[in-house]
Amino acid sequence: MSRRYDILSGGDLAFGKGVYGATDALRLINFRREALPGFDPVSRRTVARWLKGYDYEAAGETRHSDPLWSPDYASGDEQDFEVSFRDMIELRFVKLFRDLGLSLQTIRACFEIATEMVSDPRPFSTRTFRSDGRTIFLKIVNSLGGDELIDLKHRQGVFGSIVAPSLKDFEFDADIVSRWYPLGTNHRSIVVDPVQSFGRPIAGYGVATSVLKDAIEAEGSIERVARLYDLPIRTVRDAELFELKLAA
Repeated sequence: MSRRYDILSGGDLAFGKGVYGATDALRLINFRREALPGFDPVSRRTVARWLKGYDYEAAGETRHSDPLWSPDYASGDEQDFEVSFRDMIELRFVKLFRDLGLSLQTIRACFEIATEMVSDPRPFSTRTFRSDGRTIFLKIVNSLGGDELIDLKHRQGVFGSIVAPSLKDFEFDADIVSRWYPLGTNHRSIVVDPVQSFGRPIAGYGVATSVLKDAIEAEGSIERVARLYDLPIRTVRDAELFELKLAA
């Protein structure tokens, strides 16, 4: 985790929404508790294209691909961006579809179908998707054609084994995701909450996980850091584990 979370243009608008510069957003988008084959890190350029759209050449003319949705904050340079907590959660699901081998064109179609079914422009960060995600996922698969979806049509368990576990890590306020426990709900000591520290990953009563990791390196002892910050040893150990997985 970088040592600071830049607030590029969010200002007061960032309160309650969280704000992540490109570097920090990428680390959270790419984070996985367990390494899975075929789940490669997504690049800054790719995420920027999802958020901003891009121009491309086809049949001798320049065409434009629109953003998948309108993010909460204004964009910076071509490959620079900042996102809110909810945007970051949506991007994690877009990456999941990418990891399943779907093209951007197909991901866009998936997104449009889910948006219509959930009645929200950012469908994957809603309680509706968590509660009825399997139905939505199968409708997406069955509604789209193309060779890249053939495998998914024969893998009905893909939602239960890959998509559903990610949904279990969330808490919701009303219908919108409000907190993410990246190590799972069995390790609630680590939380990403947009109303705390602008969404910076924190441990215990609000100490940044990056601060605890630095302290462990400086002190050479998890137990000593736990005493210094008046935190349970398990919480400090979880913070170190999270930071190590985040950097992987």
